[in-house]
Amino acid sequence: MEQRTKIIKIRVNESEYFELVQRSLKPRLAEWMREHCLGAKVPRANTVPKIDPALLRQLAAIGNNINQIARVLNSKDWKPVERIQLFSLLSSIQRELSFIKSENTHDDR
Repeated sequence: MEQRTKIIKIRVNESEYFELVQRSLKPRLAEWMREHCLGAKVPRANTVPKIDPALLRQLAAIGNNINQIARVLNSKDWKPVERIQLFSLLSSIQRELSFIKSENTHDDR
């Protein structure tokens, strides 16, 4: 490989510098900038969290059931107090599902 003898200096402010460092997927910023600016393929950080597929299927099924319940709640003529109680219960279930999902998401980056 040909030795690098030329130096390019650029000026950035502090926030731009930290933005570049955060975007960099290489230990050295210069290496990342060379690859990025010269058109070499730069791998993107994996932003999709890893989650157990079986758990995800179960959560999706539960979510579908919640949507069906919500449709029934919206289609029938419920007393206001009953409607509030049921929507509160659905909201609570949704929060619990979100918590379960977040607790079972493993981010190995």
